[in-house]
This record gives sequence, C-alpha cells and structure tokens, in this order.
Amino acid sequence: MDIDFKKITIIGVGLIGGSFALSLKKRGFKGKITGIGRRKENIVRAVGKGIVDEYYAGFSKGIRDADLIVLSTPVGQFQGITEIIRKDIKKGAIVTDVGSVKAEVIKRLEPLMPEGVSFVGSHPIAGKEKSGIDYASPELFSGSRCIITPTPNTEKESLEKILHLWNVLGCRTIVMTPEEHDWIFAAISHLPHVIAYALINTVIDLNENILPHSGPSLRDMTRIALSPPELWRDICFYNKEDVLKSLNCFASSILRIKGLIENADLDGLEKEFHKARAGRRLIEKAAS
Repeated sequence: MDIDFKKITIIGVGLIGGSFALSLKKRGFKGKITGIGRRKENIVRAVGKGIVDEYYAGFSKGIRDADLIVLSTPVGQFQGITEIIRKDIKKGAIVTDVGSVKAEVIKRLEPLMPEGVSFVGSHPIAGKEKSGIDYASPELFSGSRCIITPTPNTEKESLEKILHLWNVLGCRTIVMTPEEHDWIFAAISHLPHVIAYALINTVIDLNENILPHSGPSLRDMTRIALSPPELWRDICFYNKEDVLKSLNCFASSILRIKGLIENADLDGLEKEFHKARAGRRLIEKAAS
C-alpha cells in the first residue's frame, strides 16, 4: 500500500514521533523523513539510530517542502509551533497530530492553517509509560486504534489520506467528532492518569517511606504515573471541562464506597465490587 507523501516532517521525535518514523520505514516509505526537536542531542541521536533521515533544530527549514507535518510534542506546544511555521508550510500540505485531546486544540489550530493547507486531527491509541526515542518501536501502532477527528472544515481528500496512512501503519481507524473524542478519553484515559498521580501522592502524604513495600497492586495501578508530567499537565488544561466531569463522577463513587465502609454495609460493598469486576471484564473482552 503506497504512502502518498514524498517528505514527512515530524516535530517532536520521542516515543510516538520516533515510532511513527520507524513504522513508516518498516512499511516501505521511500520518501524523506525529517525530524525537528528542541534538544539537538536527541534529534542527532535519532538520525544516528536511523529513525529519521535528517534533522533541524529550527522549525521553518525543517517543514519547508513537507507534504505532511506531524505535531508530536506535548499538546500545549502545538499552537506556538504552528504560529511559527504557518508562513512556510507549502500549499497542498497536510498538518496532523498525535495528541490525546482534540476539540480545543483544533479550535486553535484550524484558523492558523494557510490557504490550501488542511489540518486533520488524529490520536493513535498506543504508547508506553516511558518516553523517548530509546523506546520507539516500528510496531507500536500495529493492531491499535487510531481516532481521526475531522470537522466541517476538514478537506475530504486530506481526511482520506490520513485515514489511509494510519491504516498502512497497522491501525484500525475510527472517525468521530473532536467533542465526542474528548469526553470519551477524559473518562477512559485522562481520568486514570490523574488518579494514578493522585494515588501515588496520597501514599506519599501518608508516609512516603512505605512506598518501597509496594506490591503488584500499587505498581499495576500506578504504572502510568511514570508518564511525562508536562504532557498530562497540558491535557488536563486543554480538556478541562471533560476531565472535571469525570473527576466529579469519580469523587462521587469514592464517597459512595466510603459511606458503605463507614456503615459496615457489606452487601453494598460487594455489589459495588461486582459491578466493577463486570466492567473490567468488558475491557478484557474488547481487547481480545
């Protein structure tokens, strides 16, 4: 399956950006892959490891003549980067991203697109708790879902090209609105990350000296607390309303369980736990 781009520029060559590049190469992409990064030593290593073909520390030269520009930095940097590069994006190019929040980001980025340039939001549901090019893999996206979030302004041909691209990289693509994406992922992704951070901080507040005694339960529940704080800070900011709705619902659930424990309501507790176990099994079934 051909990839209909001659030059692809990835801004932010870390875990996701690096895996994107490696996946392109493994699937026979014959064009040029350019990497742009804020840390020169990292982007030089990316070239040395064969992840990207060339690098630039500055934005404008790196995106010149690119048919596809991929924003793979923390979402809080997207707007500033786009404001810098917009004058140098060639007509007919496509800008996409790999961010975990969509509505507010697209609201800010679409008006910055020059005439003849289309933005198509995308979110591959893949990753690791550890970041950086050392963890990049050509198979990171294989078998994963990728959410594509067009708006009424999205150019149809550009949308089709992005859908095709992610399919070639091994993803199952799903199209939804940016707003639908954000309320879903506030519950199933953003909320768990916030809880993982809060859970570790709760134990620290109780007595951080007991953390080394942790067993698999705490390790499994808080694995994602190893994720980059800058990334999740931005996601919470850009998806504030949906994250707060999910947190309010979670707080109500915690208070309900707290009340059952206070009242020694064993039957009530068991029902809560049965409900949760049934829900967890649905996740296992969907993943199989």
